[in-house]
Amino acid sequence: MASFGHLLGCKVTVQYRVGDVLLPASGTFAADSGRSIFLEQHVEQKGKRSYFRWEIPYQFIHRIEAVEEPAAEAEEGPAALSGLATEIENTQAAAAGAAGGLAANTTAGLISAPQRPKIA
Repeated sequence: MASFGHLLGCKVTVQYRVGDVLLPASGTFAADSGRSIFLEQHVEQKGKRSYFRWEIPYQFIHRIEAVEEPAAEAEEGPAALSGLATEIENTQAAAAGAAGGLAANTTAGLISAPQRPKIA
């Protein structure tokens, strides 16, 4: 069988067969035992960090591809935050103009829904 050790630590997408169905999985390539590969994905929900790990035997792997991370996600810093702040200000201005009866050029029908209270 094939060895996938060269993908160790890379983000990958795997298509694997379970019965007659092909299922997708994506995550970080965590390990290669020689018989199976292990994918890992870190998740944060409600402030709690956890991770999932899949074991996929070699004979069930249909396709495996390394995924290149887009440059936009790598851009984290003051420039990215200022761009986000400008976008939020433009959206708020358009919403205020639409609520006041003024027609905004790009987002005339923007209506903001009330925020649901956060449950502790």
